[in-house]
Amino acid sequence: MKVGIIGLGLIGGSLSLVLKKKGLADWVMGTDASPMHMDTAMQLGIVDQLVDINTLVKEADLVVLAIPVSAANKVLPEILDGINSRQVVIDMGSTKRNLLQQIQTHPNRGRFVATHPMWGTEFSGPQAASDAAFAGKAGIICNRHESDEDAIQLVENLLRQLGMHLLYMNADDHDIHTAYISHISHITSFALANTVLEKEREEQAIFELASAGFESTVRLAKSNPDTWLDIFKENKENVLDVLNEHITQLRKFKSCLEKENWDYLHQLMAHANEIKRILK
Repeated sequence: MKVGIIGLGLIGGSLSLVLKKKGLADWVMGTDASPMHMDTAMQLGIVDQLVDINTLVKEADLVVLAIPVSAANKVLPEILDGINSRQVVIDMGSTKRNLLQQIQTHPNRGRFVATHPMWGTEFSGPQAASDAAFAGKAGIICNRHESDEDAIQLVENLLRQLGMHLLYMNADDHDIHTAYISHISHITSFALANTVLEKEREEQAIFELASAGFESTVRLAKSNPDTWLDIFKENKENVLDVLNEHITQLRKFKSCLEKENWDYLHQLMAHANEIKRILK
């Protein structure tokens, strides 16, 4: 199978490395808006060939969109314009509702499978790509019924061979769920980092006192701002809903401390411990 990857950053680069490592692709073509990313990807052996997007769309059996979600919204209809009835197109983005609305009536809609591998790190760029990516994580397919059966089968088989377990959702539910489990985590981490940087003027003290708990909580604050600004814009309404609930919870903790309501503070923390049932 000849694979074409548009976007050679963390996700696109990692996918290429895993496909090559597992022998799932005979040839990987790549392109990126950043010439530096393209050069790095070639130097690191992430792709076999650098091509322009038109050549990639024309020649690839599987076209992968691993670019910011707002860019994918613009590019996907043009890609579907240029493919034939045997090619398959997937995206790897964190939001789906707006993307699928763009192509709802496109004649080649069935050749597209809306895909979201629930894997990532706080690092970005092709230099952050990993050939150990995706294994053991969820691979989400959205609006399955809108894609052709052979396209679905190809993507399902691919995700399974990447070591992922499959989940199926509609686009609206997907965007709500990712707001809760991913997007709010990044906002919280960004906000915590800013809080510490604002209050702690002596940077060396942060490094010396930082424990594993702080490091794990603030880790996501190292994520690419350009990527996450795009995601927050695309999923604004869901993120605002989750953020309002998060602020309500923070106010409960603040009120307990102000009023020295230690019993209720304990109840809040004990209730939070119930997350152990989900995250073991």
